[in-house]
Amino acid sequence: MKKDIANIRQEYRLASLLETEVDTNPMVVFNGWLQEAIKADVPEPTAMTVATSTFEGKPSARMMLLKGADENGFSFFTNYESRKARQLAQNPFAALVFFWPLLERQVRIEGKISKVSAKESDRYFKSRPVGSRIGAWASPQSQVIPNRRYLESLKMDFQEEFAKREIIRPDNWGGYVLEPILIEFWQGRPDRLHDRLQYRLENEGWILERLAP
Repeated sequence: MKKDIANIRQEYRLASLLETEVDTNPMVVFNGWLQEAIKADVPEPTAMTVATSTFEGKPSARMMLLKGADENGFSFFTNYESRKARQLAQNPFAALVFFWPLLERQVRIEGKISKVSAKESDRYFKSRPVGSRIGAWASPQSQVIPNRRYLESLKMDFQEEFAKREIIRPDNWGGYVLEPILIEFWQGRPDRLHDRLQYRLENEGWILERLAP
C-alpha cells in the first residue's frame, strides 16, 4: 500500500540553539557542528548540496563533498568543464546546504565562489587515491557519452598512459572556494518552531540574527 507522503513527518526534540550559546564567528560554529556530525557517525558528514545558476538565473544543484572549511571559506574540487563550472563562470554566486538528520541540523551558506590556487589543487590531487586521479582524467564530466563501455575504455587508456609515470593533475580539474556572506544554522525543535540563527557579513563583521521558523 502506497504511503501518503503528505503525512510523513518527524518531531524534532534533540537540542536547542540559542544566541547565548554560540560563538561570534560562524566558522567556529560550523566546524564544531561538523565534528559532532563526524563523531555521531552521520553518513557522509561532509556531503553538501552545491547550488549554482546561469547568468539568467536558471538554477541547478548537486551533491558534493566538502574538502575544507576555514577562514578562507568552504572548498571543494571538480572538473572545470563541468556544468557547475560553466555556470560559475557565468555567475560566481552560489549556495551550499548541509543536512545532518541524525542531529536534526541543517546549515545553509551563501557566497561568492572563486578558484583556489593551482598549488592547492595540485596538493589535494596528489592526496587522492590512484583510482580517483585516473577518474579525473577519464571522465568528460557532464558531457553526453554513448555508454558505460566508453567510460571504462577511457579509464583503461589512462591507466596504461600513467602506468610508469606520475599521475599529474589535468588542467581542467581543480578546486573552488566559497567565501561566505551568509551562514544560517538550523536546529529542529518541537511543533515546527525550529531554531534558526543567521550570521550575515557586513563591513564591520558578522551580524548574528534570529529568524522565525
